[in-house]
Amino acid sequence: MIDDDGYRPNVGIVICNRQGQVMWARRYGQHSWQFPQGGINPGESPEQAMYRELFEEVGLSRKDVRILASTRNWLRYKLPKRLVRWDTKPVCIGQKQKWFLLQLVSNDSEINMQTSSTPEFDGWRWVSYWYPVRQVVSFKRDVYRRVMKEFASVVIAFQEAPPKPQSAPAWRRKRG
Repeated sequence: MIDDDGYRPNVGIVICNRQGQVMWARRYGQHSWQFPQGGINPGESPEQAMYRELFEEVGLSRKDVRILASTRNWLRYKLPKRLVRWDTKPVCIGQKQKWFLLQLVSNDSEINMQTSSTPEFDGWRWVSYWYPVRQVVSFKRDVYRRVMKEFASVVIAFQEAPPKPQSAPAWRRKRG
């Protein structure tokens, strides 16, 4: 599905842990790394596509994550001319993306890159929050910078949030 401007609707996924680090995934059989992302199917909402891609690419389900934020607007990047498939119609010149920030609430051991017969990734690691902006392929860099800037306050607040107080044991009386 390509829009009238030549952009493919897509979702991007930033997964963070309790320390504010983000999951950085290595493309299958390559030396390039990126966040999980994937196309939106006809009739699918961005959130539905995000959950589908989350499972297909990293083996996580709804129970494993919590949505912390999503981008206010669609973000676009153009593909370099050498990557555009000019022989396909309609021609896709880039991606327009809705991004989601997720907190991993289950254990790292739930991450599984082998849920598909054609896996997107063959490895992953936790990296510092801003690391991906410097490391992603150049044509995605501006989108990554904008995504991380938009999500930064959420991650900082999440990291700095004091732990929830434990409720008093049932046998303890209230003072008053």
